[in-house]
Amino acid sequence: MKKNLTIALAGNPNCGKTTIFNNLTGARQKVGNWPGVTVEKKEGRLKYKEYDLNIVDLPGTYSLTPFSIEEITARDFILNENPDIVINIIDASSLERSLFLAIQIMELGRPALFVLNMADVAQAKGMKIDEKKLSQLLGLPVVFTIGNKNKGIDTLIKTAIEEIRQFNNGKKSRDIKYSKEIEKCIAKIETTILESEINFDGALRWNAIKILEDDKIVQNRFKNLSSPALDLNRVEDHVPEQASKVILETAKECRKRVYDLFDDDFDIVLTEDRYGVIAGLIKESVALLAIKRVDISRNIDLVLTNRFLGIPVFIFFIWAMFQLSFSLGAYPMEWIEISVSAVSSMLDKTLPASMLKDLLLDGVIAGIGSVVIFLPNILILFFCIALFEDTGYMARAAFLMDRVMHTSGLHGKSFIPMLMGFGCSVPAIMATRTLESRRDRILTILMTPFMSCSAKLPVYIVLAGSFFAQQAGTIIFILYFTGIVIAILSGRLLRAVFFKGEEAPFIMELPPYRMPMLKSLLIHMWDRSKMFLKKMGGVILVGSIIIWALSSFPRSNSYSVDYDKKIDKIKSEFSQEITGADATKLEDLTRQLSLAIKNIDNKREIERVAKSYIGQIGKALEPFFAPIGIGWQASVAIVTGFVAKEVVVSTMGVLYGVGNDEGKALEKALKQSGMTAISALSMMVFVLLYVPCFATVVTIYREASAKWAGFNLIYTTMVAWGMSFLVYQTGKLLGVG
Repeated sequence: MKKNLTIALAGNPNCGKTTIFNNLTGARQKVGNWPGVTVEKKEGRLKYKEYDLNIVDLPGTYSLTPFSIEEITARDFILNENPDIVINIIDASSLERSLFLAIQIMELGRPALFVLNMADVAQAKGMKIDEKKLSQLLGLPVVFTIGNKNKGIDTLIKTAIEEIRQFNNGKKSRDIKYSKEIEKCIAKIETTILESEINFDGALRWNAIKILEDDKIVQNRFKNLSSPALDLNRVEDHVPEQASKVILETAKECRKRVYDLFDDDFDIVLTEDRYGVIAGLIKESVALLAIKRVDISRNIDLVLTNRFLGIPVFIFFIWAMFQLSFSLGAYPMEWIEISVSAVSSMLDKTLPASMLKDLLLDGVIAGIGSVVIFLPNILILFFCIALFEDTGYMARAAFLMDRVMHTSGLHGKSFIPMLMGFGCSVPAIMATRTLESRRDRILTILMTPFMSCSAKLPVYIVLAGSFFAQQAGTIIFILYFTGIVIAILSGRLLRAVFFKGEEAPFIMELPPYRMPMLKSLLIHMWDRSKMFLKKMGGVILVGSIIIWALSSFPRSNSYSVDYDKKIDKIKSEFSQEITGADATKLEDLTRQLSLAIKNIDNKREIERVAKSYIGQIGKALEPFFAPIGIGWQASVAIVTGFVAKEVVVSTMGVLYGVGNDEGKALEKALKQSGMTAISALSMMVFVLLYVPCFATVVTIYREASAKWAGFNLIYTTMVAWGMSFLVYQTGKLLGVG
C-alpha cells in the first residue's frame, strides 16, 4: 500500500467539516482556487505514522446534482482526481438531510467513510445512533466525532487508512437498491453501456443513474466517447456517435415509462426512493429517547432573532466588535509603535546622511511603520468575524437583515457577502455566486464596496484616535453602520433604475449554535490576516517607495524663506540668554531652542514637499477636495488608496514626514497641518464610500462585466464626494470642529 494518500472531505454546509479540516491540518494549509473556477480550494498536510496525507476540503454542498459550481467542483474532484477515500462529514443531529449527500457519494463507487459529527448535539436532542448497525447496513465504516472538542479525530484517520487498505485488497462499495421500476431502468442502461463497449470513466451504476437523471454533463461526456464495437441490431453502421445515441435513446424510453407509471419525472421518483432508503436507515439505526434538555439554539433564537430585539442586539454586537478592536488593540499598538520608533531612531543615529538613509527612514519605515501598528486591530476584527461564523450567528444576521434588505429588493442571503465585506471585498464579491439570480448578484456586487473592509480600519483609527479620542470606537462603529445604510439605500435606488423585477424568495438554514474552538478561530483569523501582512511586503512597500520618490524630487528647491538664516538667528538670540543662566533656566532654554528649531525645520519640510512632484499632484487635486475639507496631502493619500486602502496611511506617514519621530507622530503632524475634527470626519466618510481598491474593481469586472466595473468607479466616487460635502459643510455651518 502506498504511503502518500489523498483524502477528500465532503459534507453539507454547517456540518463541522471545516472544523475537522482545521483539526487535521492545523496551520499546514494552502488556500487557492479550483482550476477553471473561483471556488475556494483548501488543502492541508498531515503526517500520520508512516503515511503522508494530503487532505482536500471540498466545497460544502447538499447534493452532487450539477446545479451549482460547488456541486460540480466537488463531484469532478472525486471522479477525476481519484482520491484514495472520501470522508463524508455528517451532521449527526440532522441525519435525514445529511444522508442524502452520503447516498450520492456511495453511488460513485469509491472508498468512503461516514463521520457522524456533532454527536453531542444529537445526544442532547435525545437521539441514540447505533453506528455499528448503520455501518452494517451501508457496508462502510461509520465513526463518531465531536469536531469542536477535537474528539474522535485519531479514530477517523485510523479507520480511513484501514478502509483504503481493504479496498486495495478487493473490497467493493455496496450498491444502494431502489424500487423495482428504478432498478429495472438502471439495469437496462448498464446493459446498453456494456454492449456499446464505450470506454467510460467512473462506476457503471453511477453513470447509468446520471444518464437516467438527464445529467447533461455526463450525457455530453458519453457523446464525446468512441466505441470499438457496436450492437448491429441497434445501429445501422459503425459511426462512433451512434453508440452514445443508443444509450441516450434507451434512457429516454425509461424516463417515459417511469413518468407513465408514476406521473412524475425520473429524478423526482429517484429522489423519493433515496429518501425512502434514508428513512429505512434511520428507522433501523436511530432510537429517539426522551429529550434530556431543551433546545438551547431555539431558546437563544427567541431573543437573537426576535422581531423587535434582534436588530438592536445585532447592532450592539457590531458596535462591541469595533469598540473591542479599538480599545483592546490600543495596548499592542503602542508597543509596536514604540518598536518602530526605536528602529527608526537607531537607523537615524547609525547611518550617515545619504539618499539611502532618507529612503529607509522616510520611505520604508515611515510607510510600513504607519501601517504595521494596526495589525492588532485587524487581528481582533477578523477574530470577531470568525467568532460570528463559527458560533452560527452569521446566519442569524442574514435572517434578521432579510426585512431590511427587502427595501433594496434583495433578501437576507445577499447580506452574507456584504457582511464578509467587513473583512475584504474581493472574497465578499466572489461569494455572491451563491445567489441564484444574476440580477441579485450584480446588485449585491455593487452594494458590497460600501461595506467598510478591514484595509480602511487603519485610516479610521488614525483620524478617529487623533480627533475624537475617547469616542473613537463609537465613531468607527457609526462609520461602519453608515456604510450599511448607504449600501441599502443605493440598492433601493439601483433596483428602481436598473434592476426592476420580482424579488426572489428567501429560504435560509439556521444552523444550531455551537461552541467555537479556539484553534479554529485562530486559523480563520490568521488566514485572513496573512493577506494584510503580504500587502505590507508588496503593495505597501512599493507604494511607500514611490510616494517617497515623488515627495523627495526635485532635490533643488528654492524656498520662500532662508530657513538656515532663521535658525542661525534664533541660535544667536538664545546663546545670549543661555550664557550665564543657572542650571534650571539653562535646561528650560535649551528645550525652547530645540522646539523653535524643530518648528522651523517642519515649516521647511512642508514647503519642500509642497514643491515636490507629489505636492504638484496634490495642488492639482486641491480644487476637487477643498469643498470637502481635505488638504492636498490627504488628497494624494486618498488617490494612492486606489492601489490598496492600506497605502492611505503609509502615504500620509511619508507626506507628513513622521519617519523618525517619536510616538503619536502622525497625530501631531495632522493637527499641525490644520486638519480639524470635522475635516477628519469628512475624510473618513470619503474613504468609507469612495472607489474600492484595484483588486476589487478587477473582481467586479470578472464577476459582472467591464460596464459594471466602470459604473462602480464613477458611482462610488460621486456618492463619497456628495456625503463628505454634506458632512463638512453642515459641520462648518454648525460651527463644529
